[in-house]
Amino acid sequence: MVRVNADEQLAAEFDEHRGVLVGAAYRVVGSVVDAEDVVQETWLRWAAADREDVRDVRAYLIRITTRLALNRLRQQKARREQYVGPWLPEPIVSTRDADDPAVAAEVADSVSMAMLVVLETLSPLERAAFVLREVFDLPFGEIAGTLGRSEAAVRQLAHRAREHVHARQPRHQVDKARHVEVTNQFLSAAWSGDLDGMVSMLAPDVELITDGGGKKKAATRPMHGPDKICRWAIALLGPGQDARNFEVRLTELNGEDAFVFYDGDEVDSAGFFELDAEGRISQIYVVRNPDKLTNVPRLSELG
Repeated sequence: MVRVNADEQLAAEFDEHRGVLVGAAYRVVGSVVDAEDVVQETWLRWAAADREDVRDVRAYLIRITTRLALNRLRQQKARREQYVGPWLPEPIVSTRDADDPAVAAEVADSVSMAMLVVLETLSPLERAAFVLREVFDLPFGEIAGTLGRSEAAVRQLAHRAREHVHARQPRHQVDKARHVEVTNQFLSAAWSGDLDGMVSMLAPDVELITDGGGKKKAATRPMHGPDKICRWAIALLGPGQDARNFEVRLTELNGEDAFVFYDGDEVDSAGFFELDAEGRISQIYVVRNPDKLTNVPRLSELG
């Protein structure tokens, strides 16, 4: 009986932090499936660990998770090299339930699609250092132990990562209502084939990144410029295309407004717009690889 209670307590302690651990792993690997695998492995390590010297369970589990996620990220390198076209992180469903322990991990700005794309440009060690320091505010000494580097080296890693991220982050906040308005206007213009209307909503240096993974129609490299991007969107969504039978819903993914295309009940694509200071679309991310859309609800699952 004592053993059962001890096991239950062990599981309860771990479950209390599971949401945060998934969030930590997801920030490092950019994949929901890999993040969940990492957290499962963390549980196995936790169940077998000597916990007498563990003073802070949350910090201890975050360190284990990050170390395992870093290993998984390195293992992903070969898969990424064989990947067809641009690689984008998997979208995740956001939650605003204040009683959910995963809120801090899943809704924070650091899991936005734009942030994850920036994190992809960091080295694995820079990415892990950034997550541990900027998201979870762990001391440099603890991060050094996690990454197997000196404290001085970790400070340099974190500094480089922070400077890089800040340089590429949007420097302004976009009003939510304006974001939704622009999204609706652009999609309506694409549906009707209004090229001039679409172009007027895009920044001159707009970029489109589409991830089809070789399984769905997508641009095999980033596209630039309003005219080229609008013609691509009309070819996919405009009059006379199969997509005219699609249904589009605006929802919240990765803690931000997103649009989801449904082909019947199935998720076809999930996309994100970034707006500049003038309210024009400056960046477009579209995930079409079906393997990366399993966490987006089907149309029948929406309330």
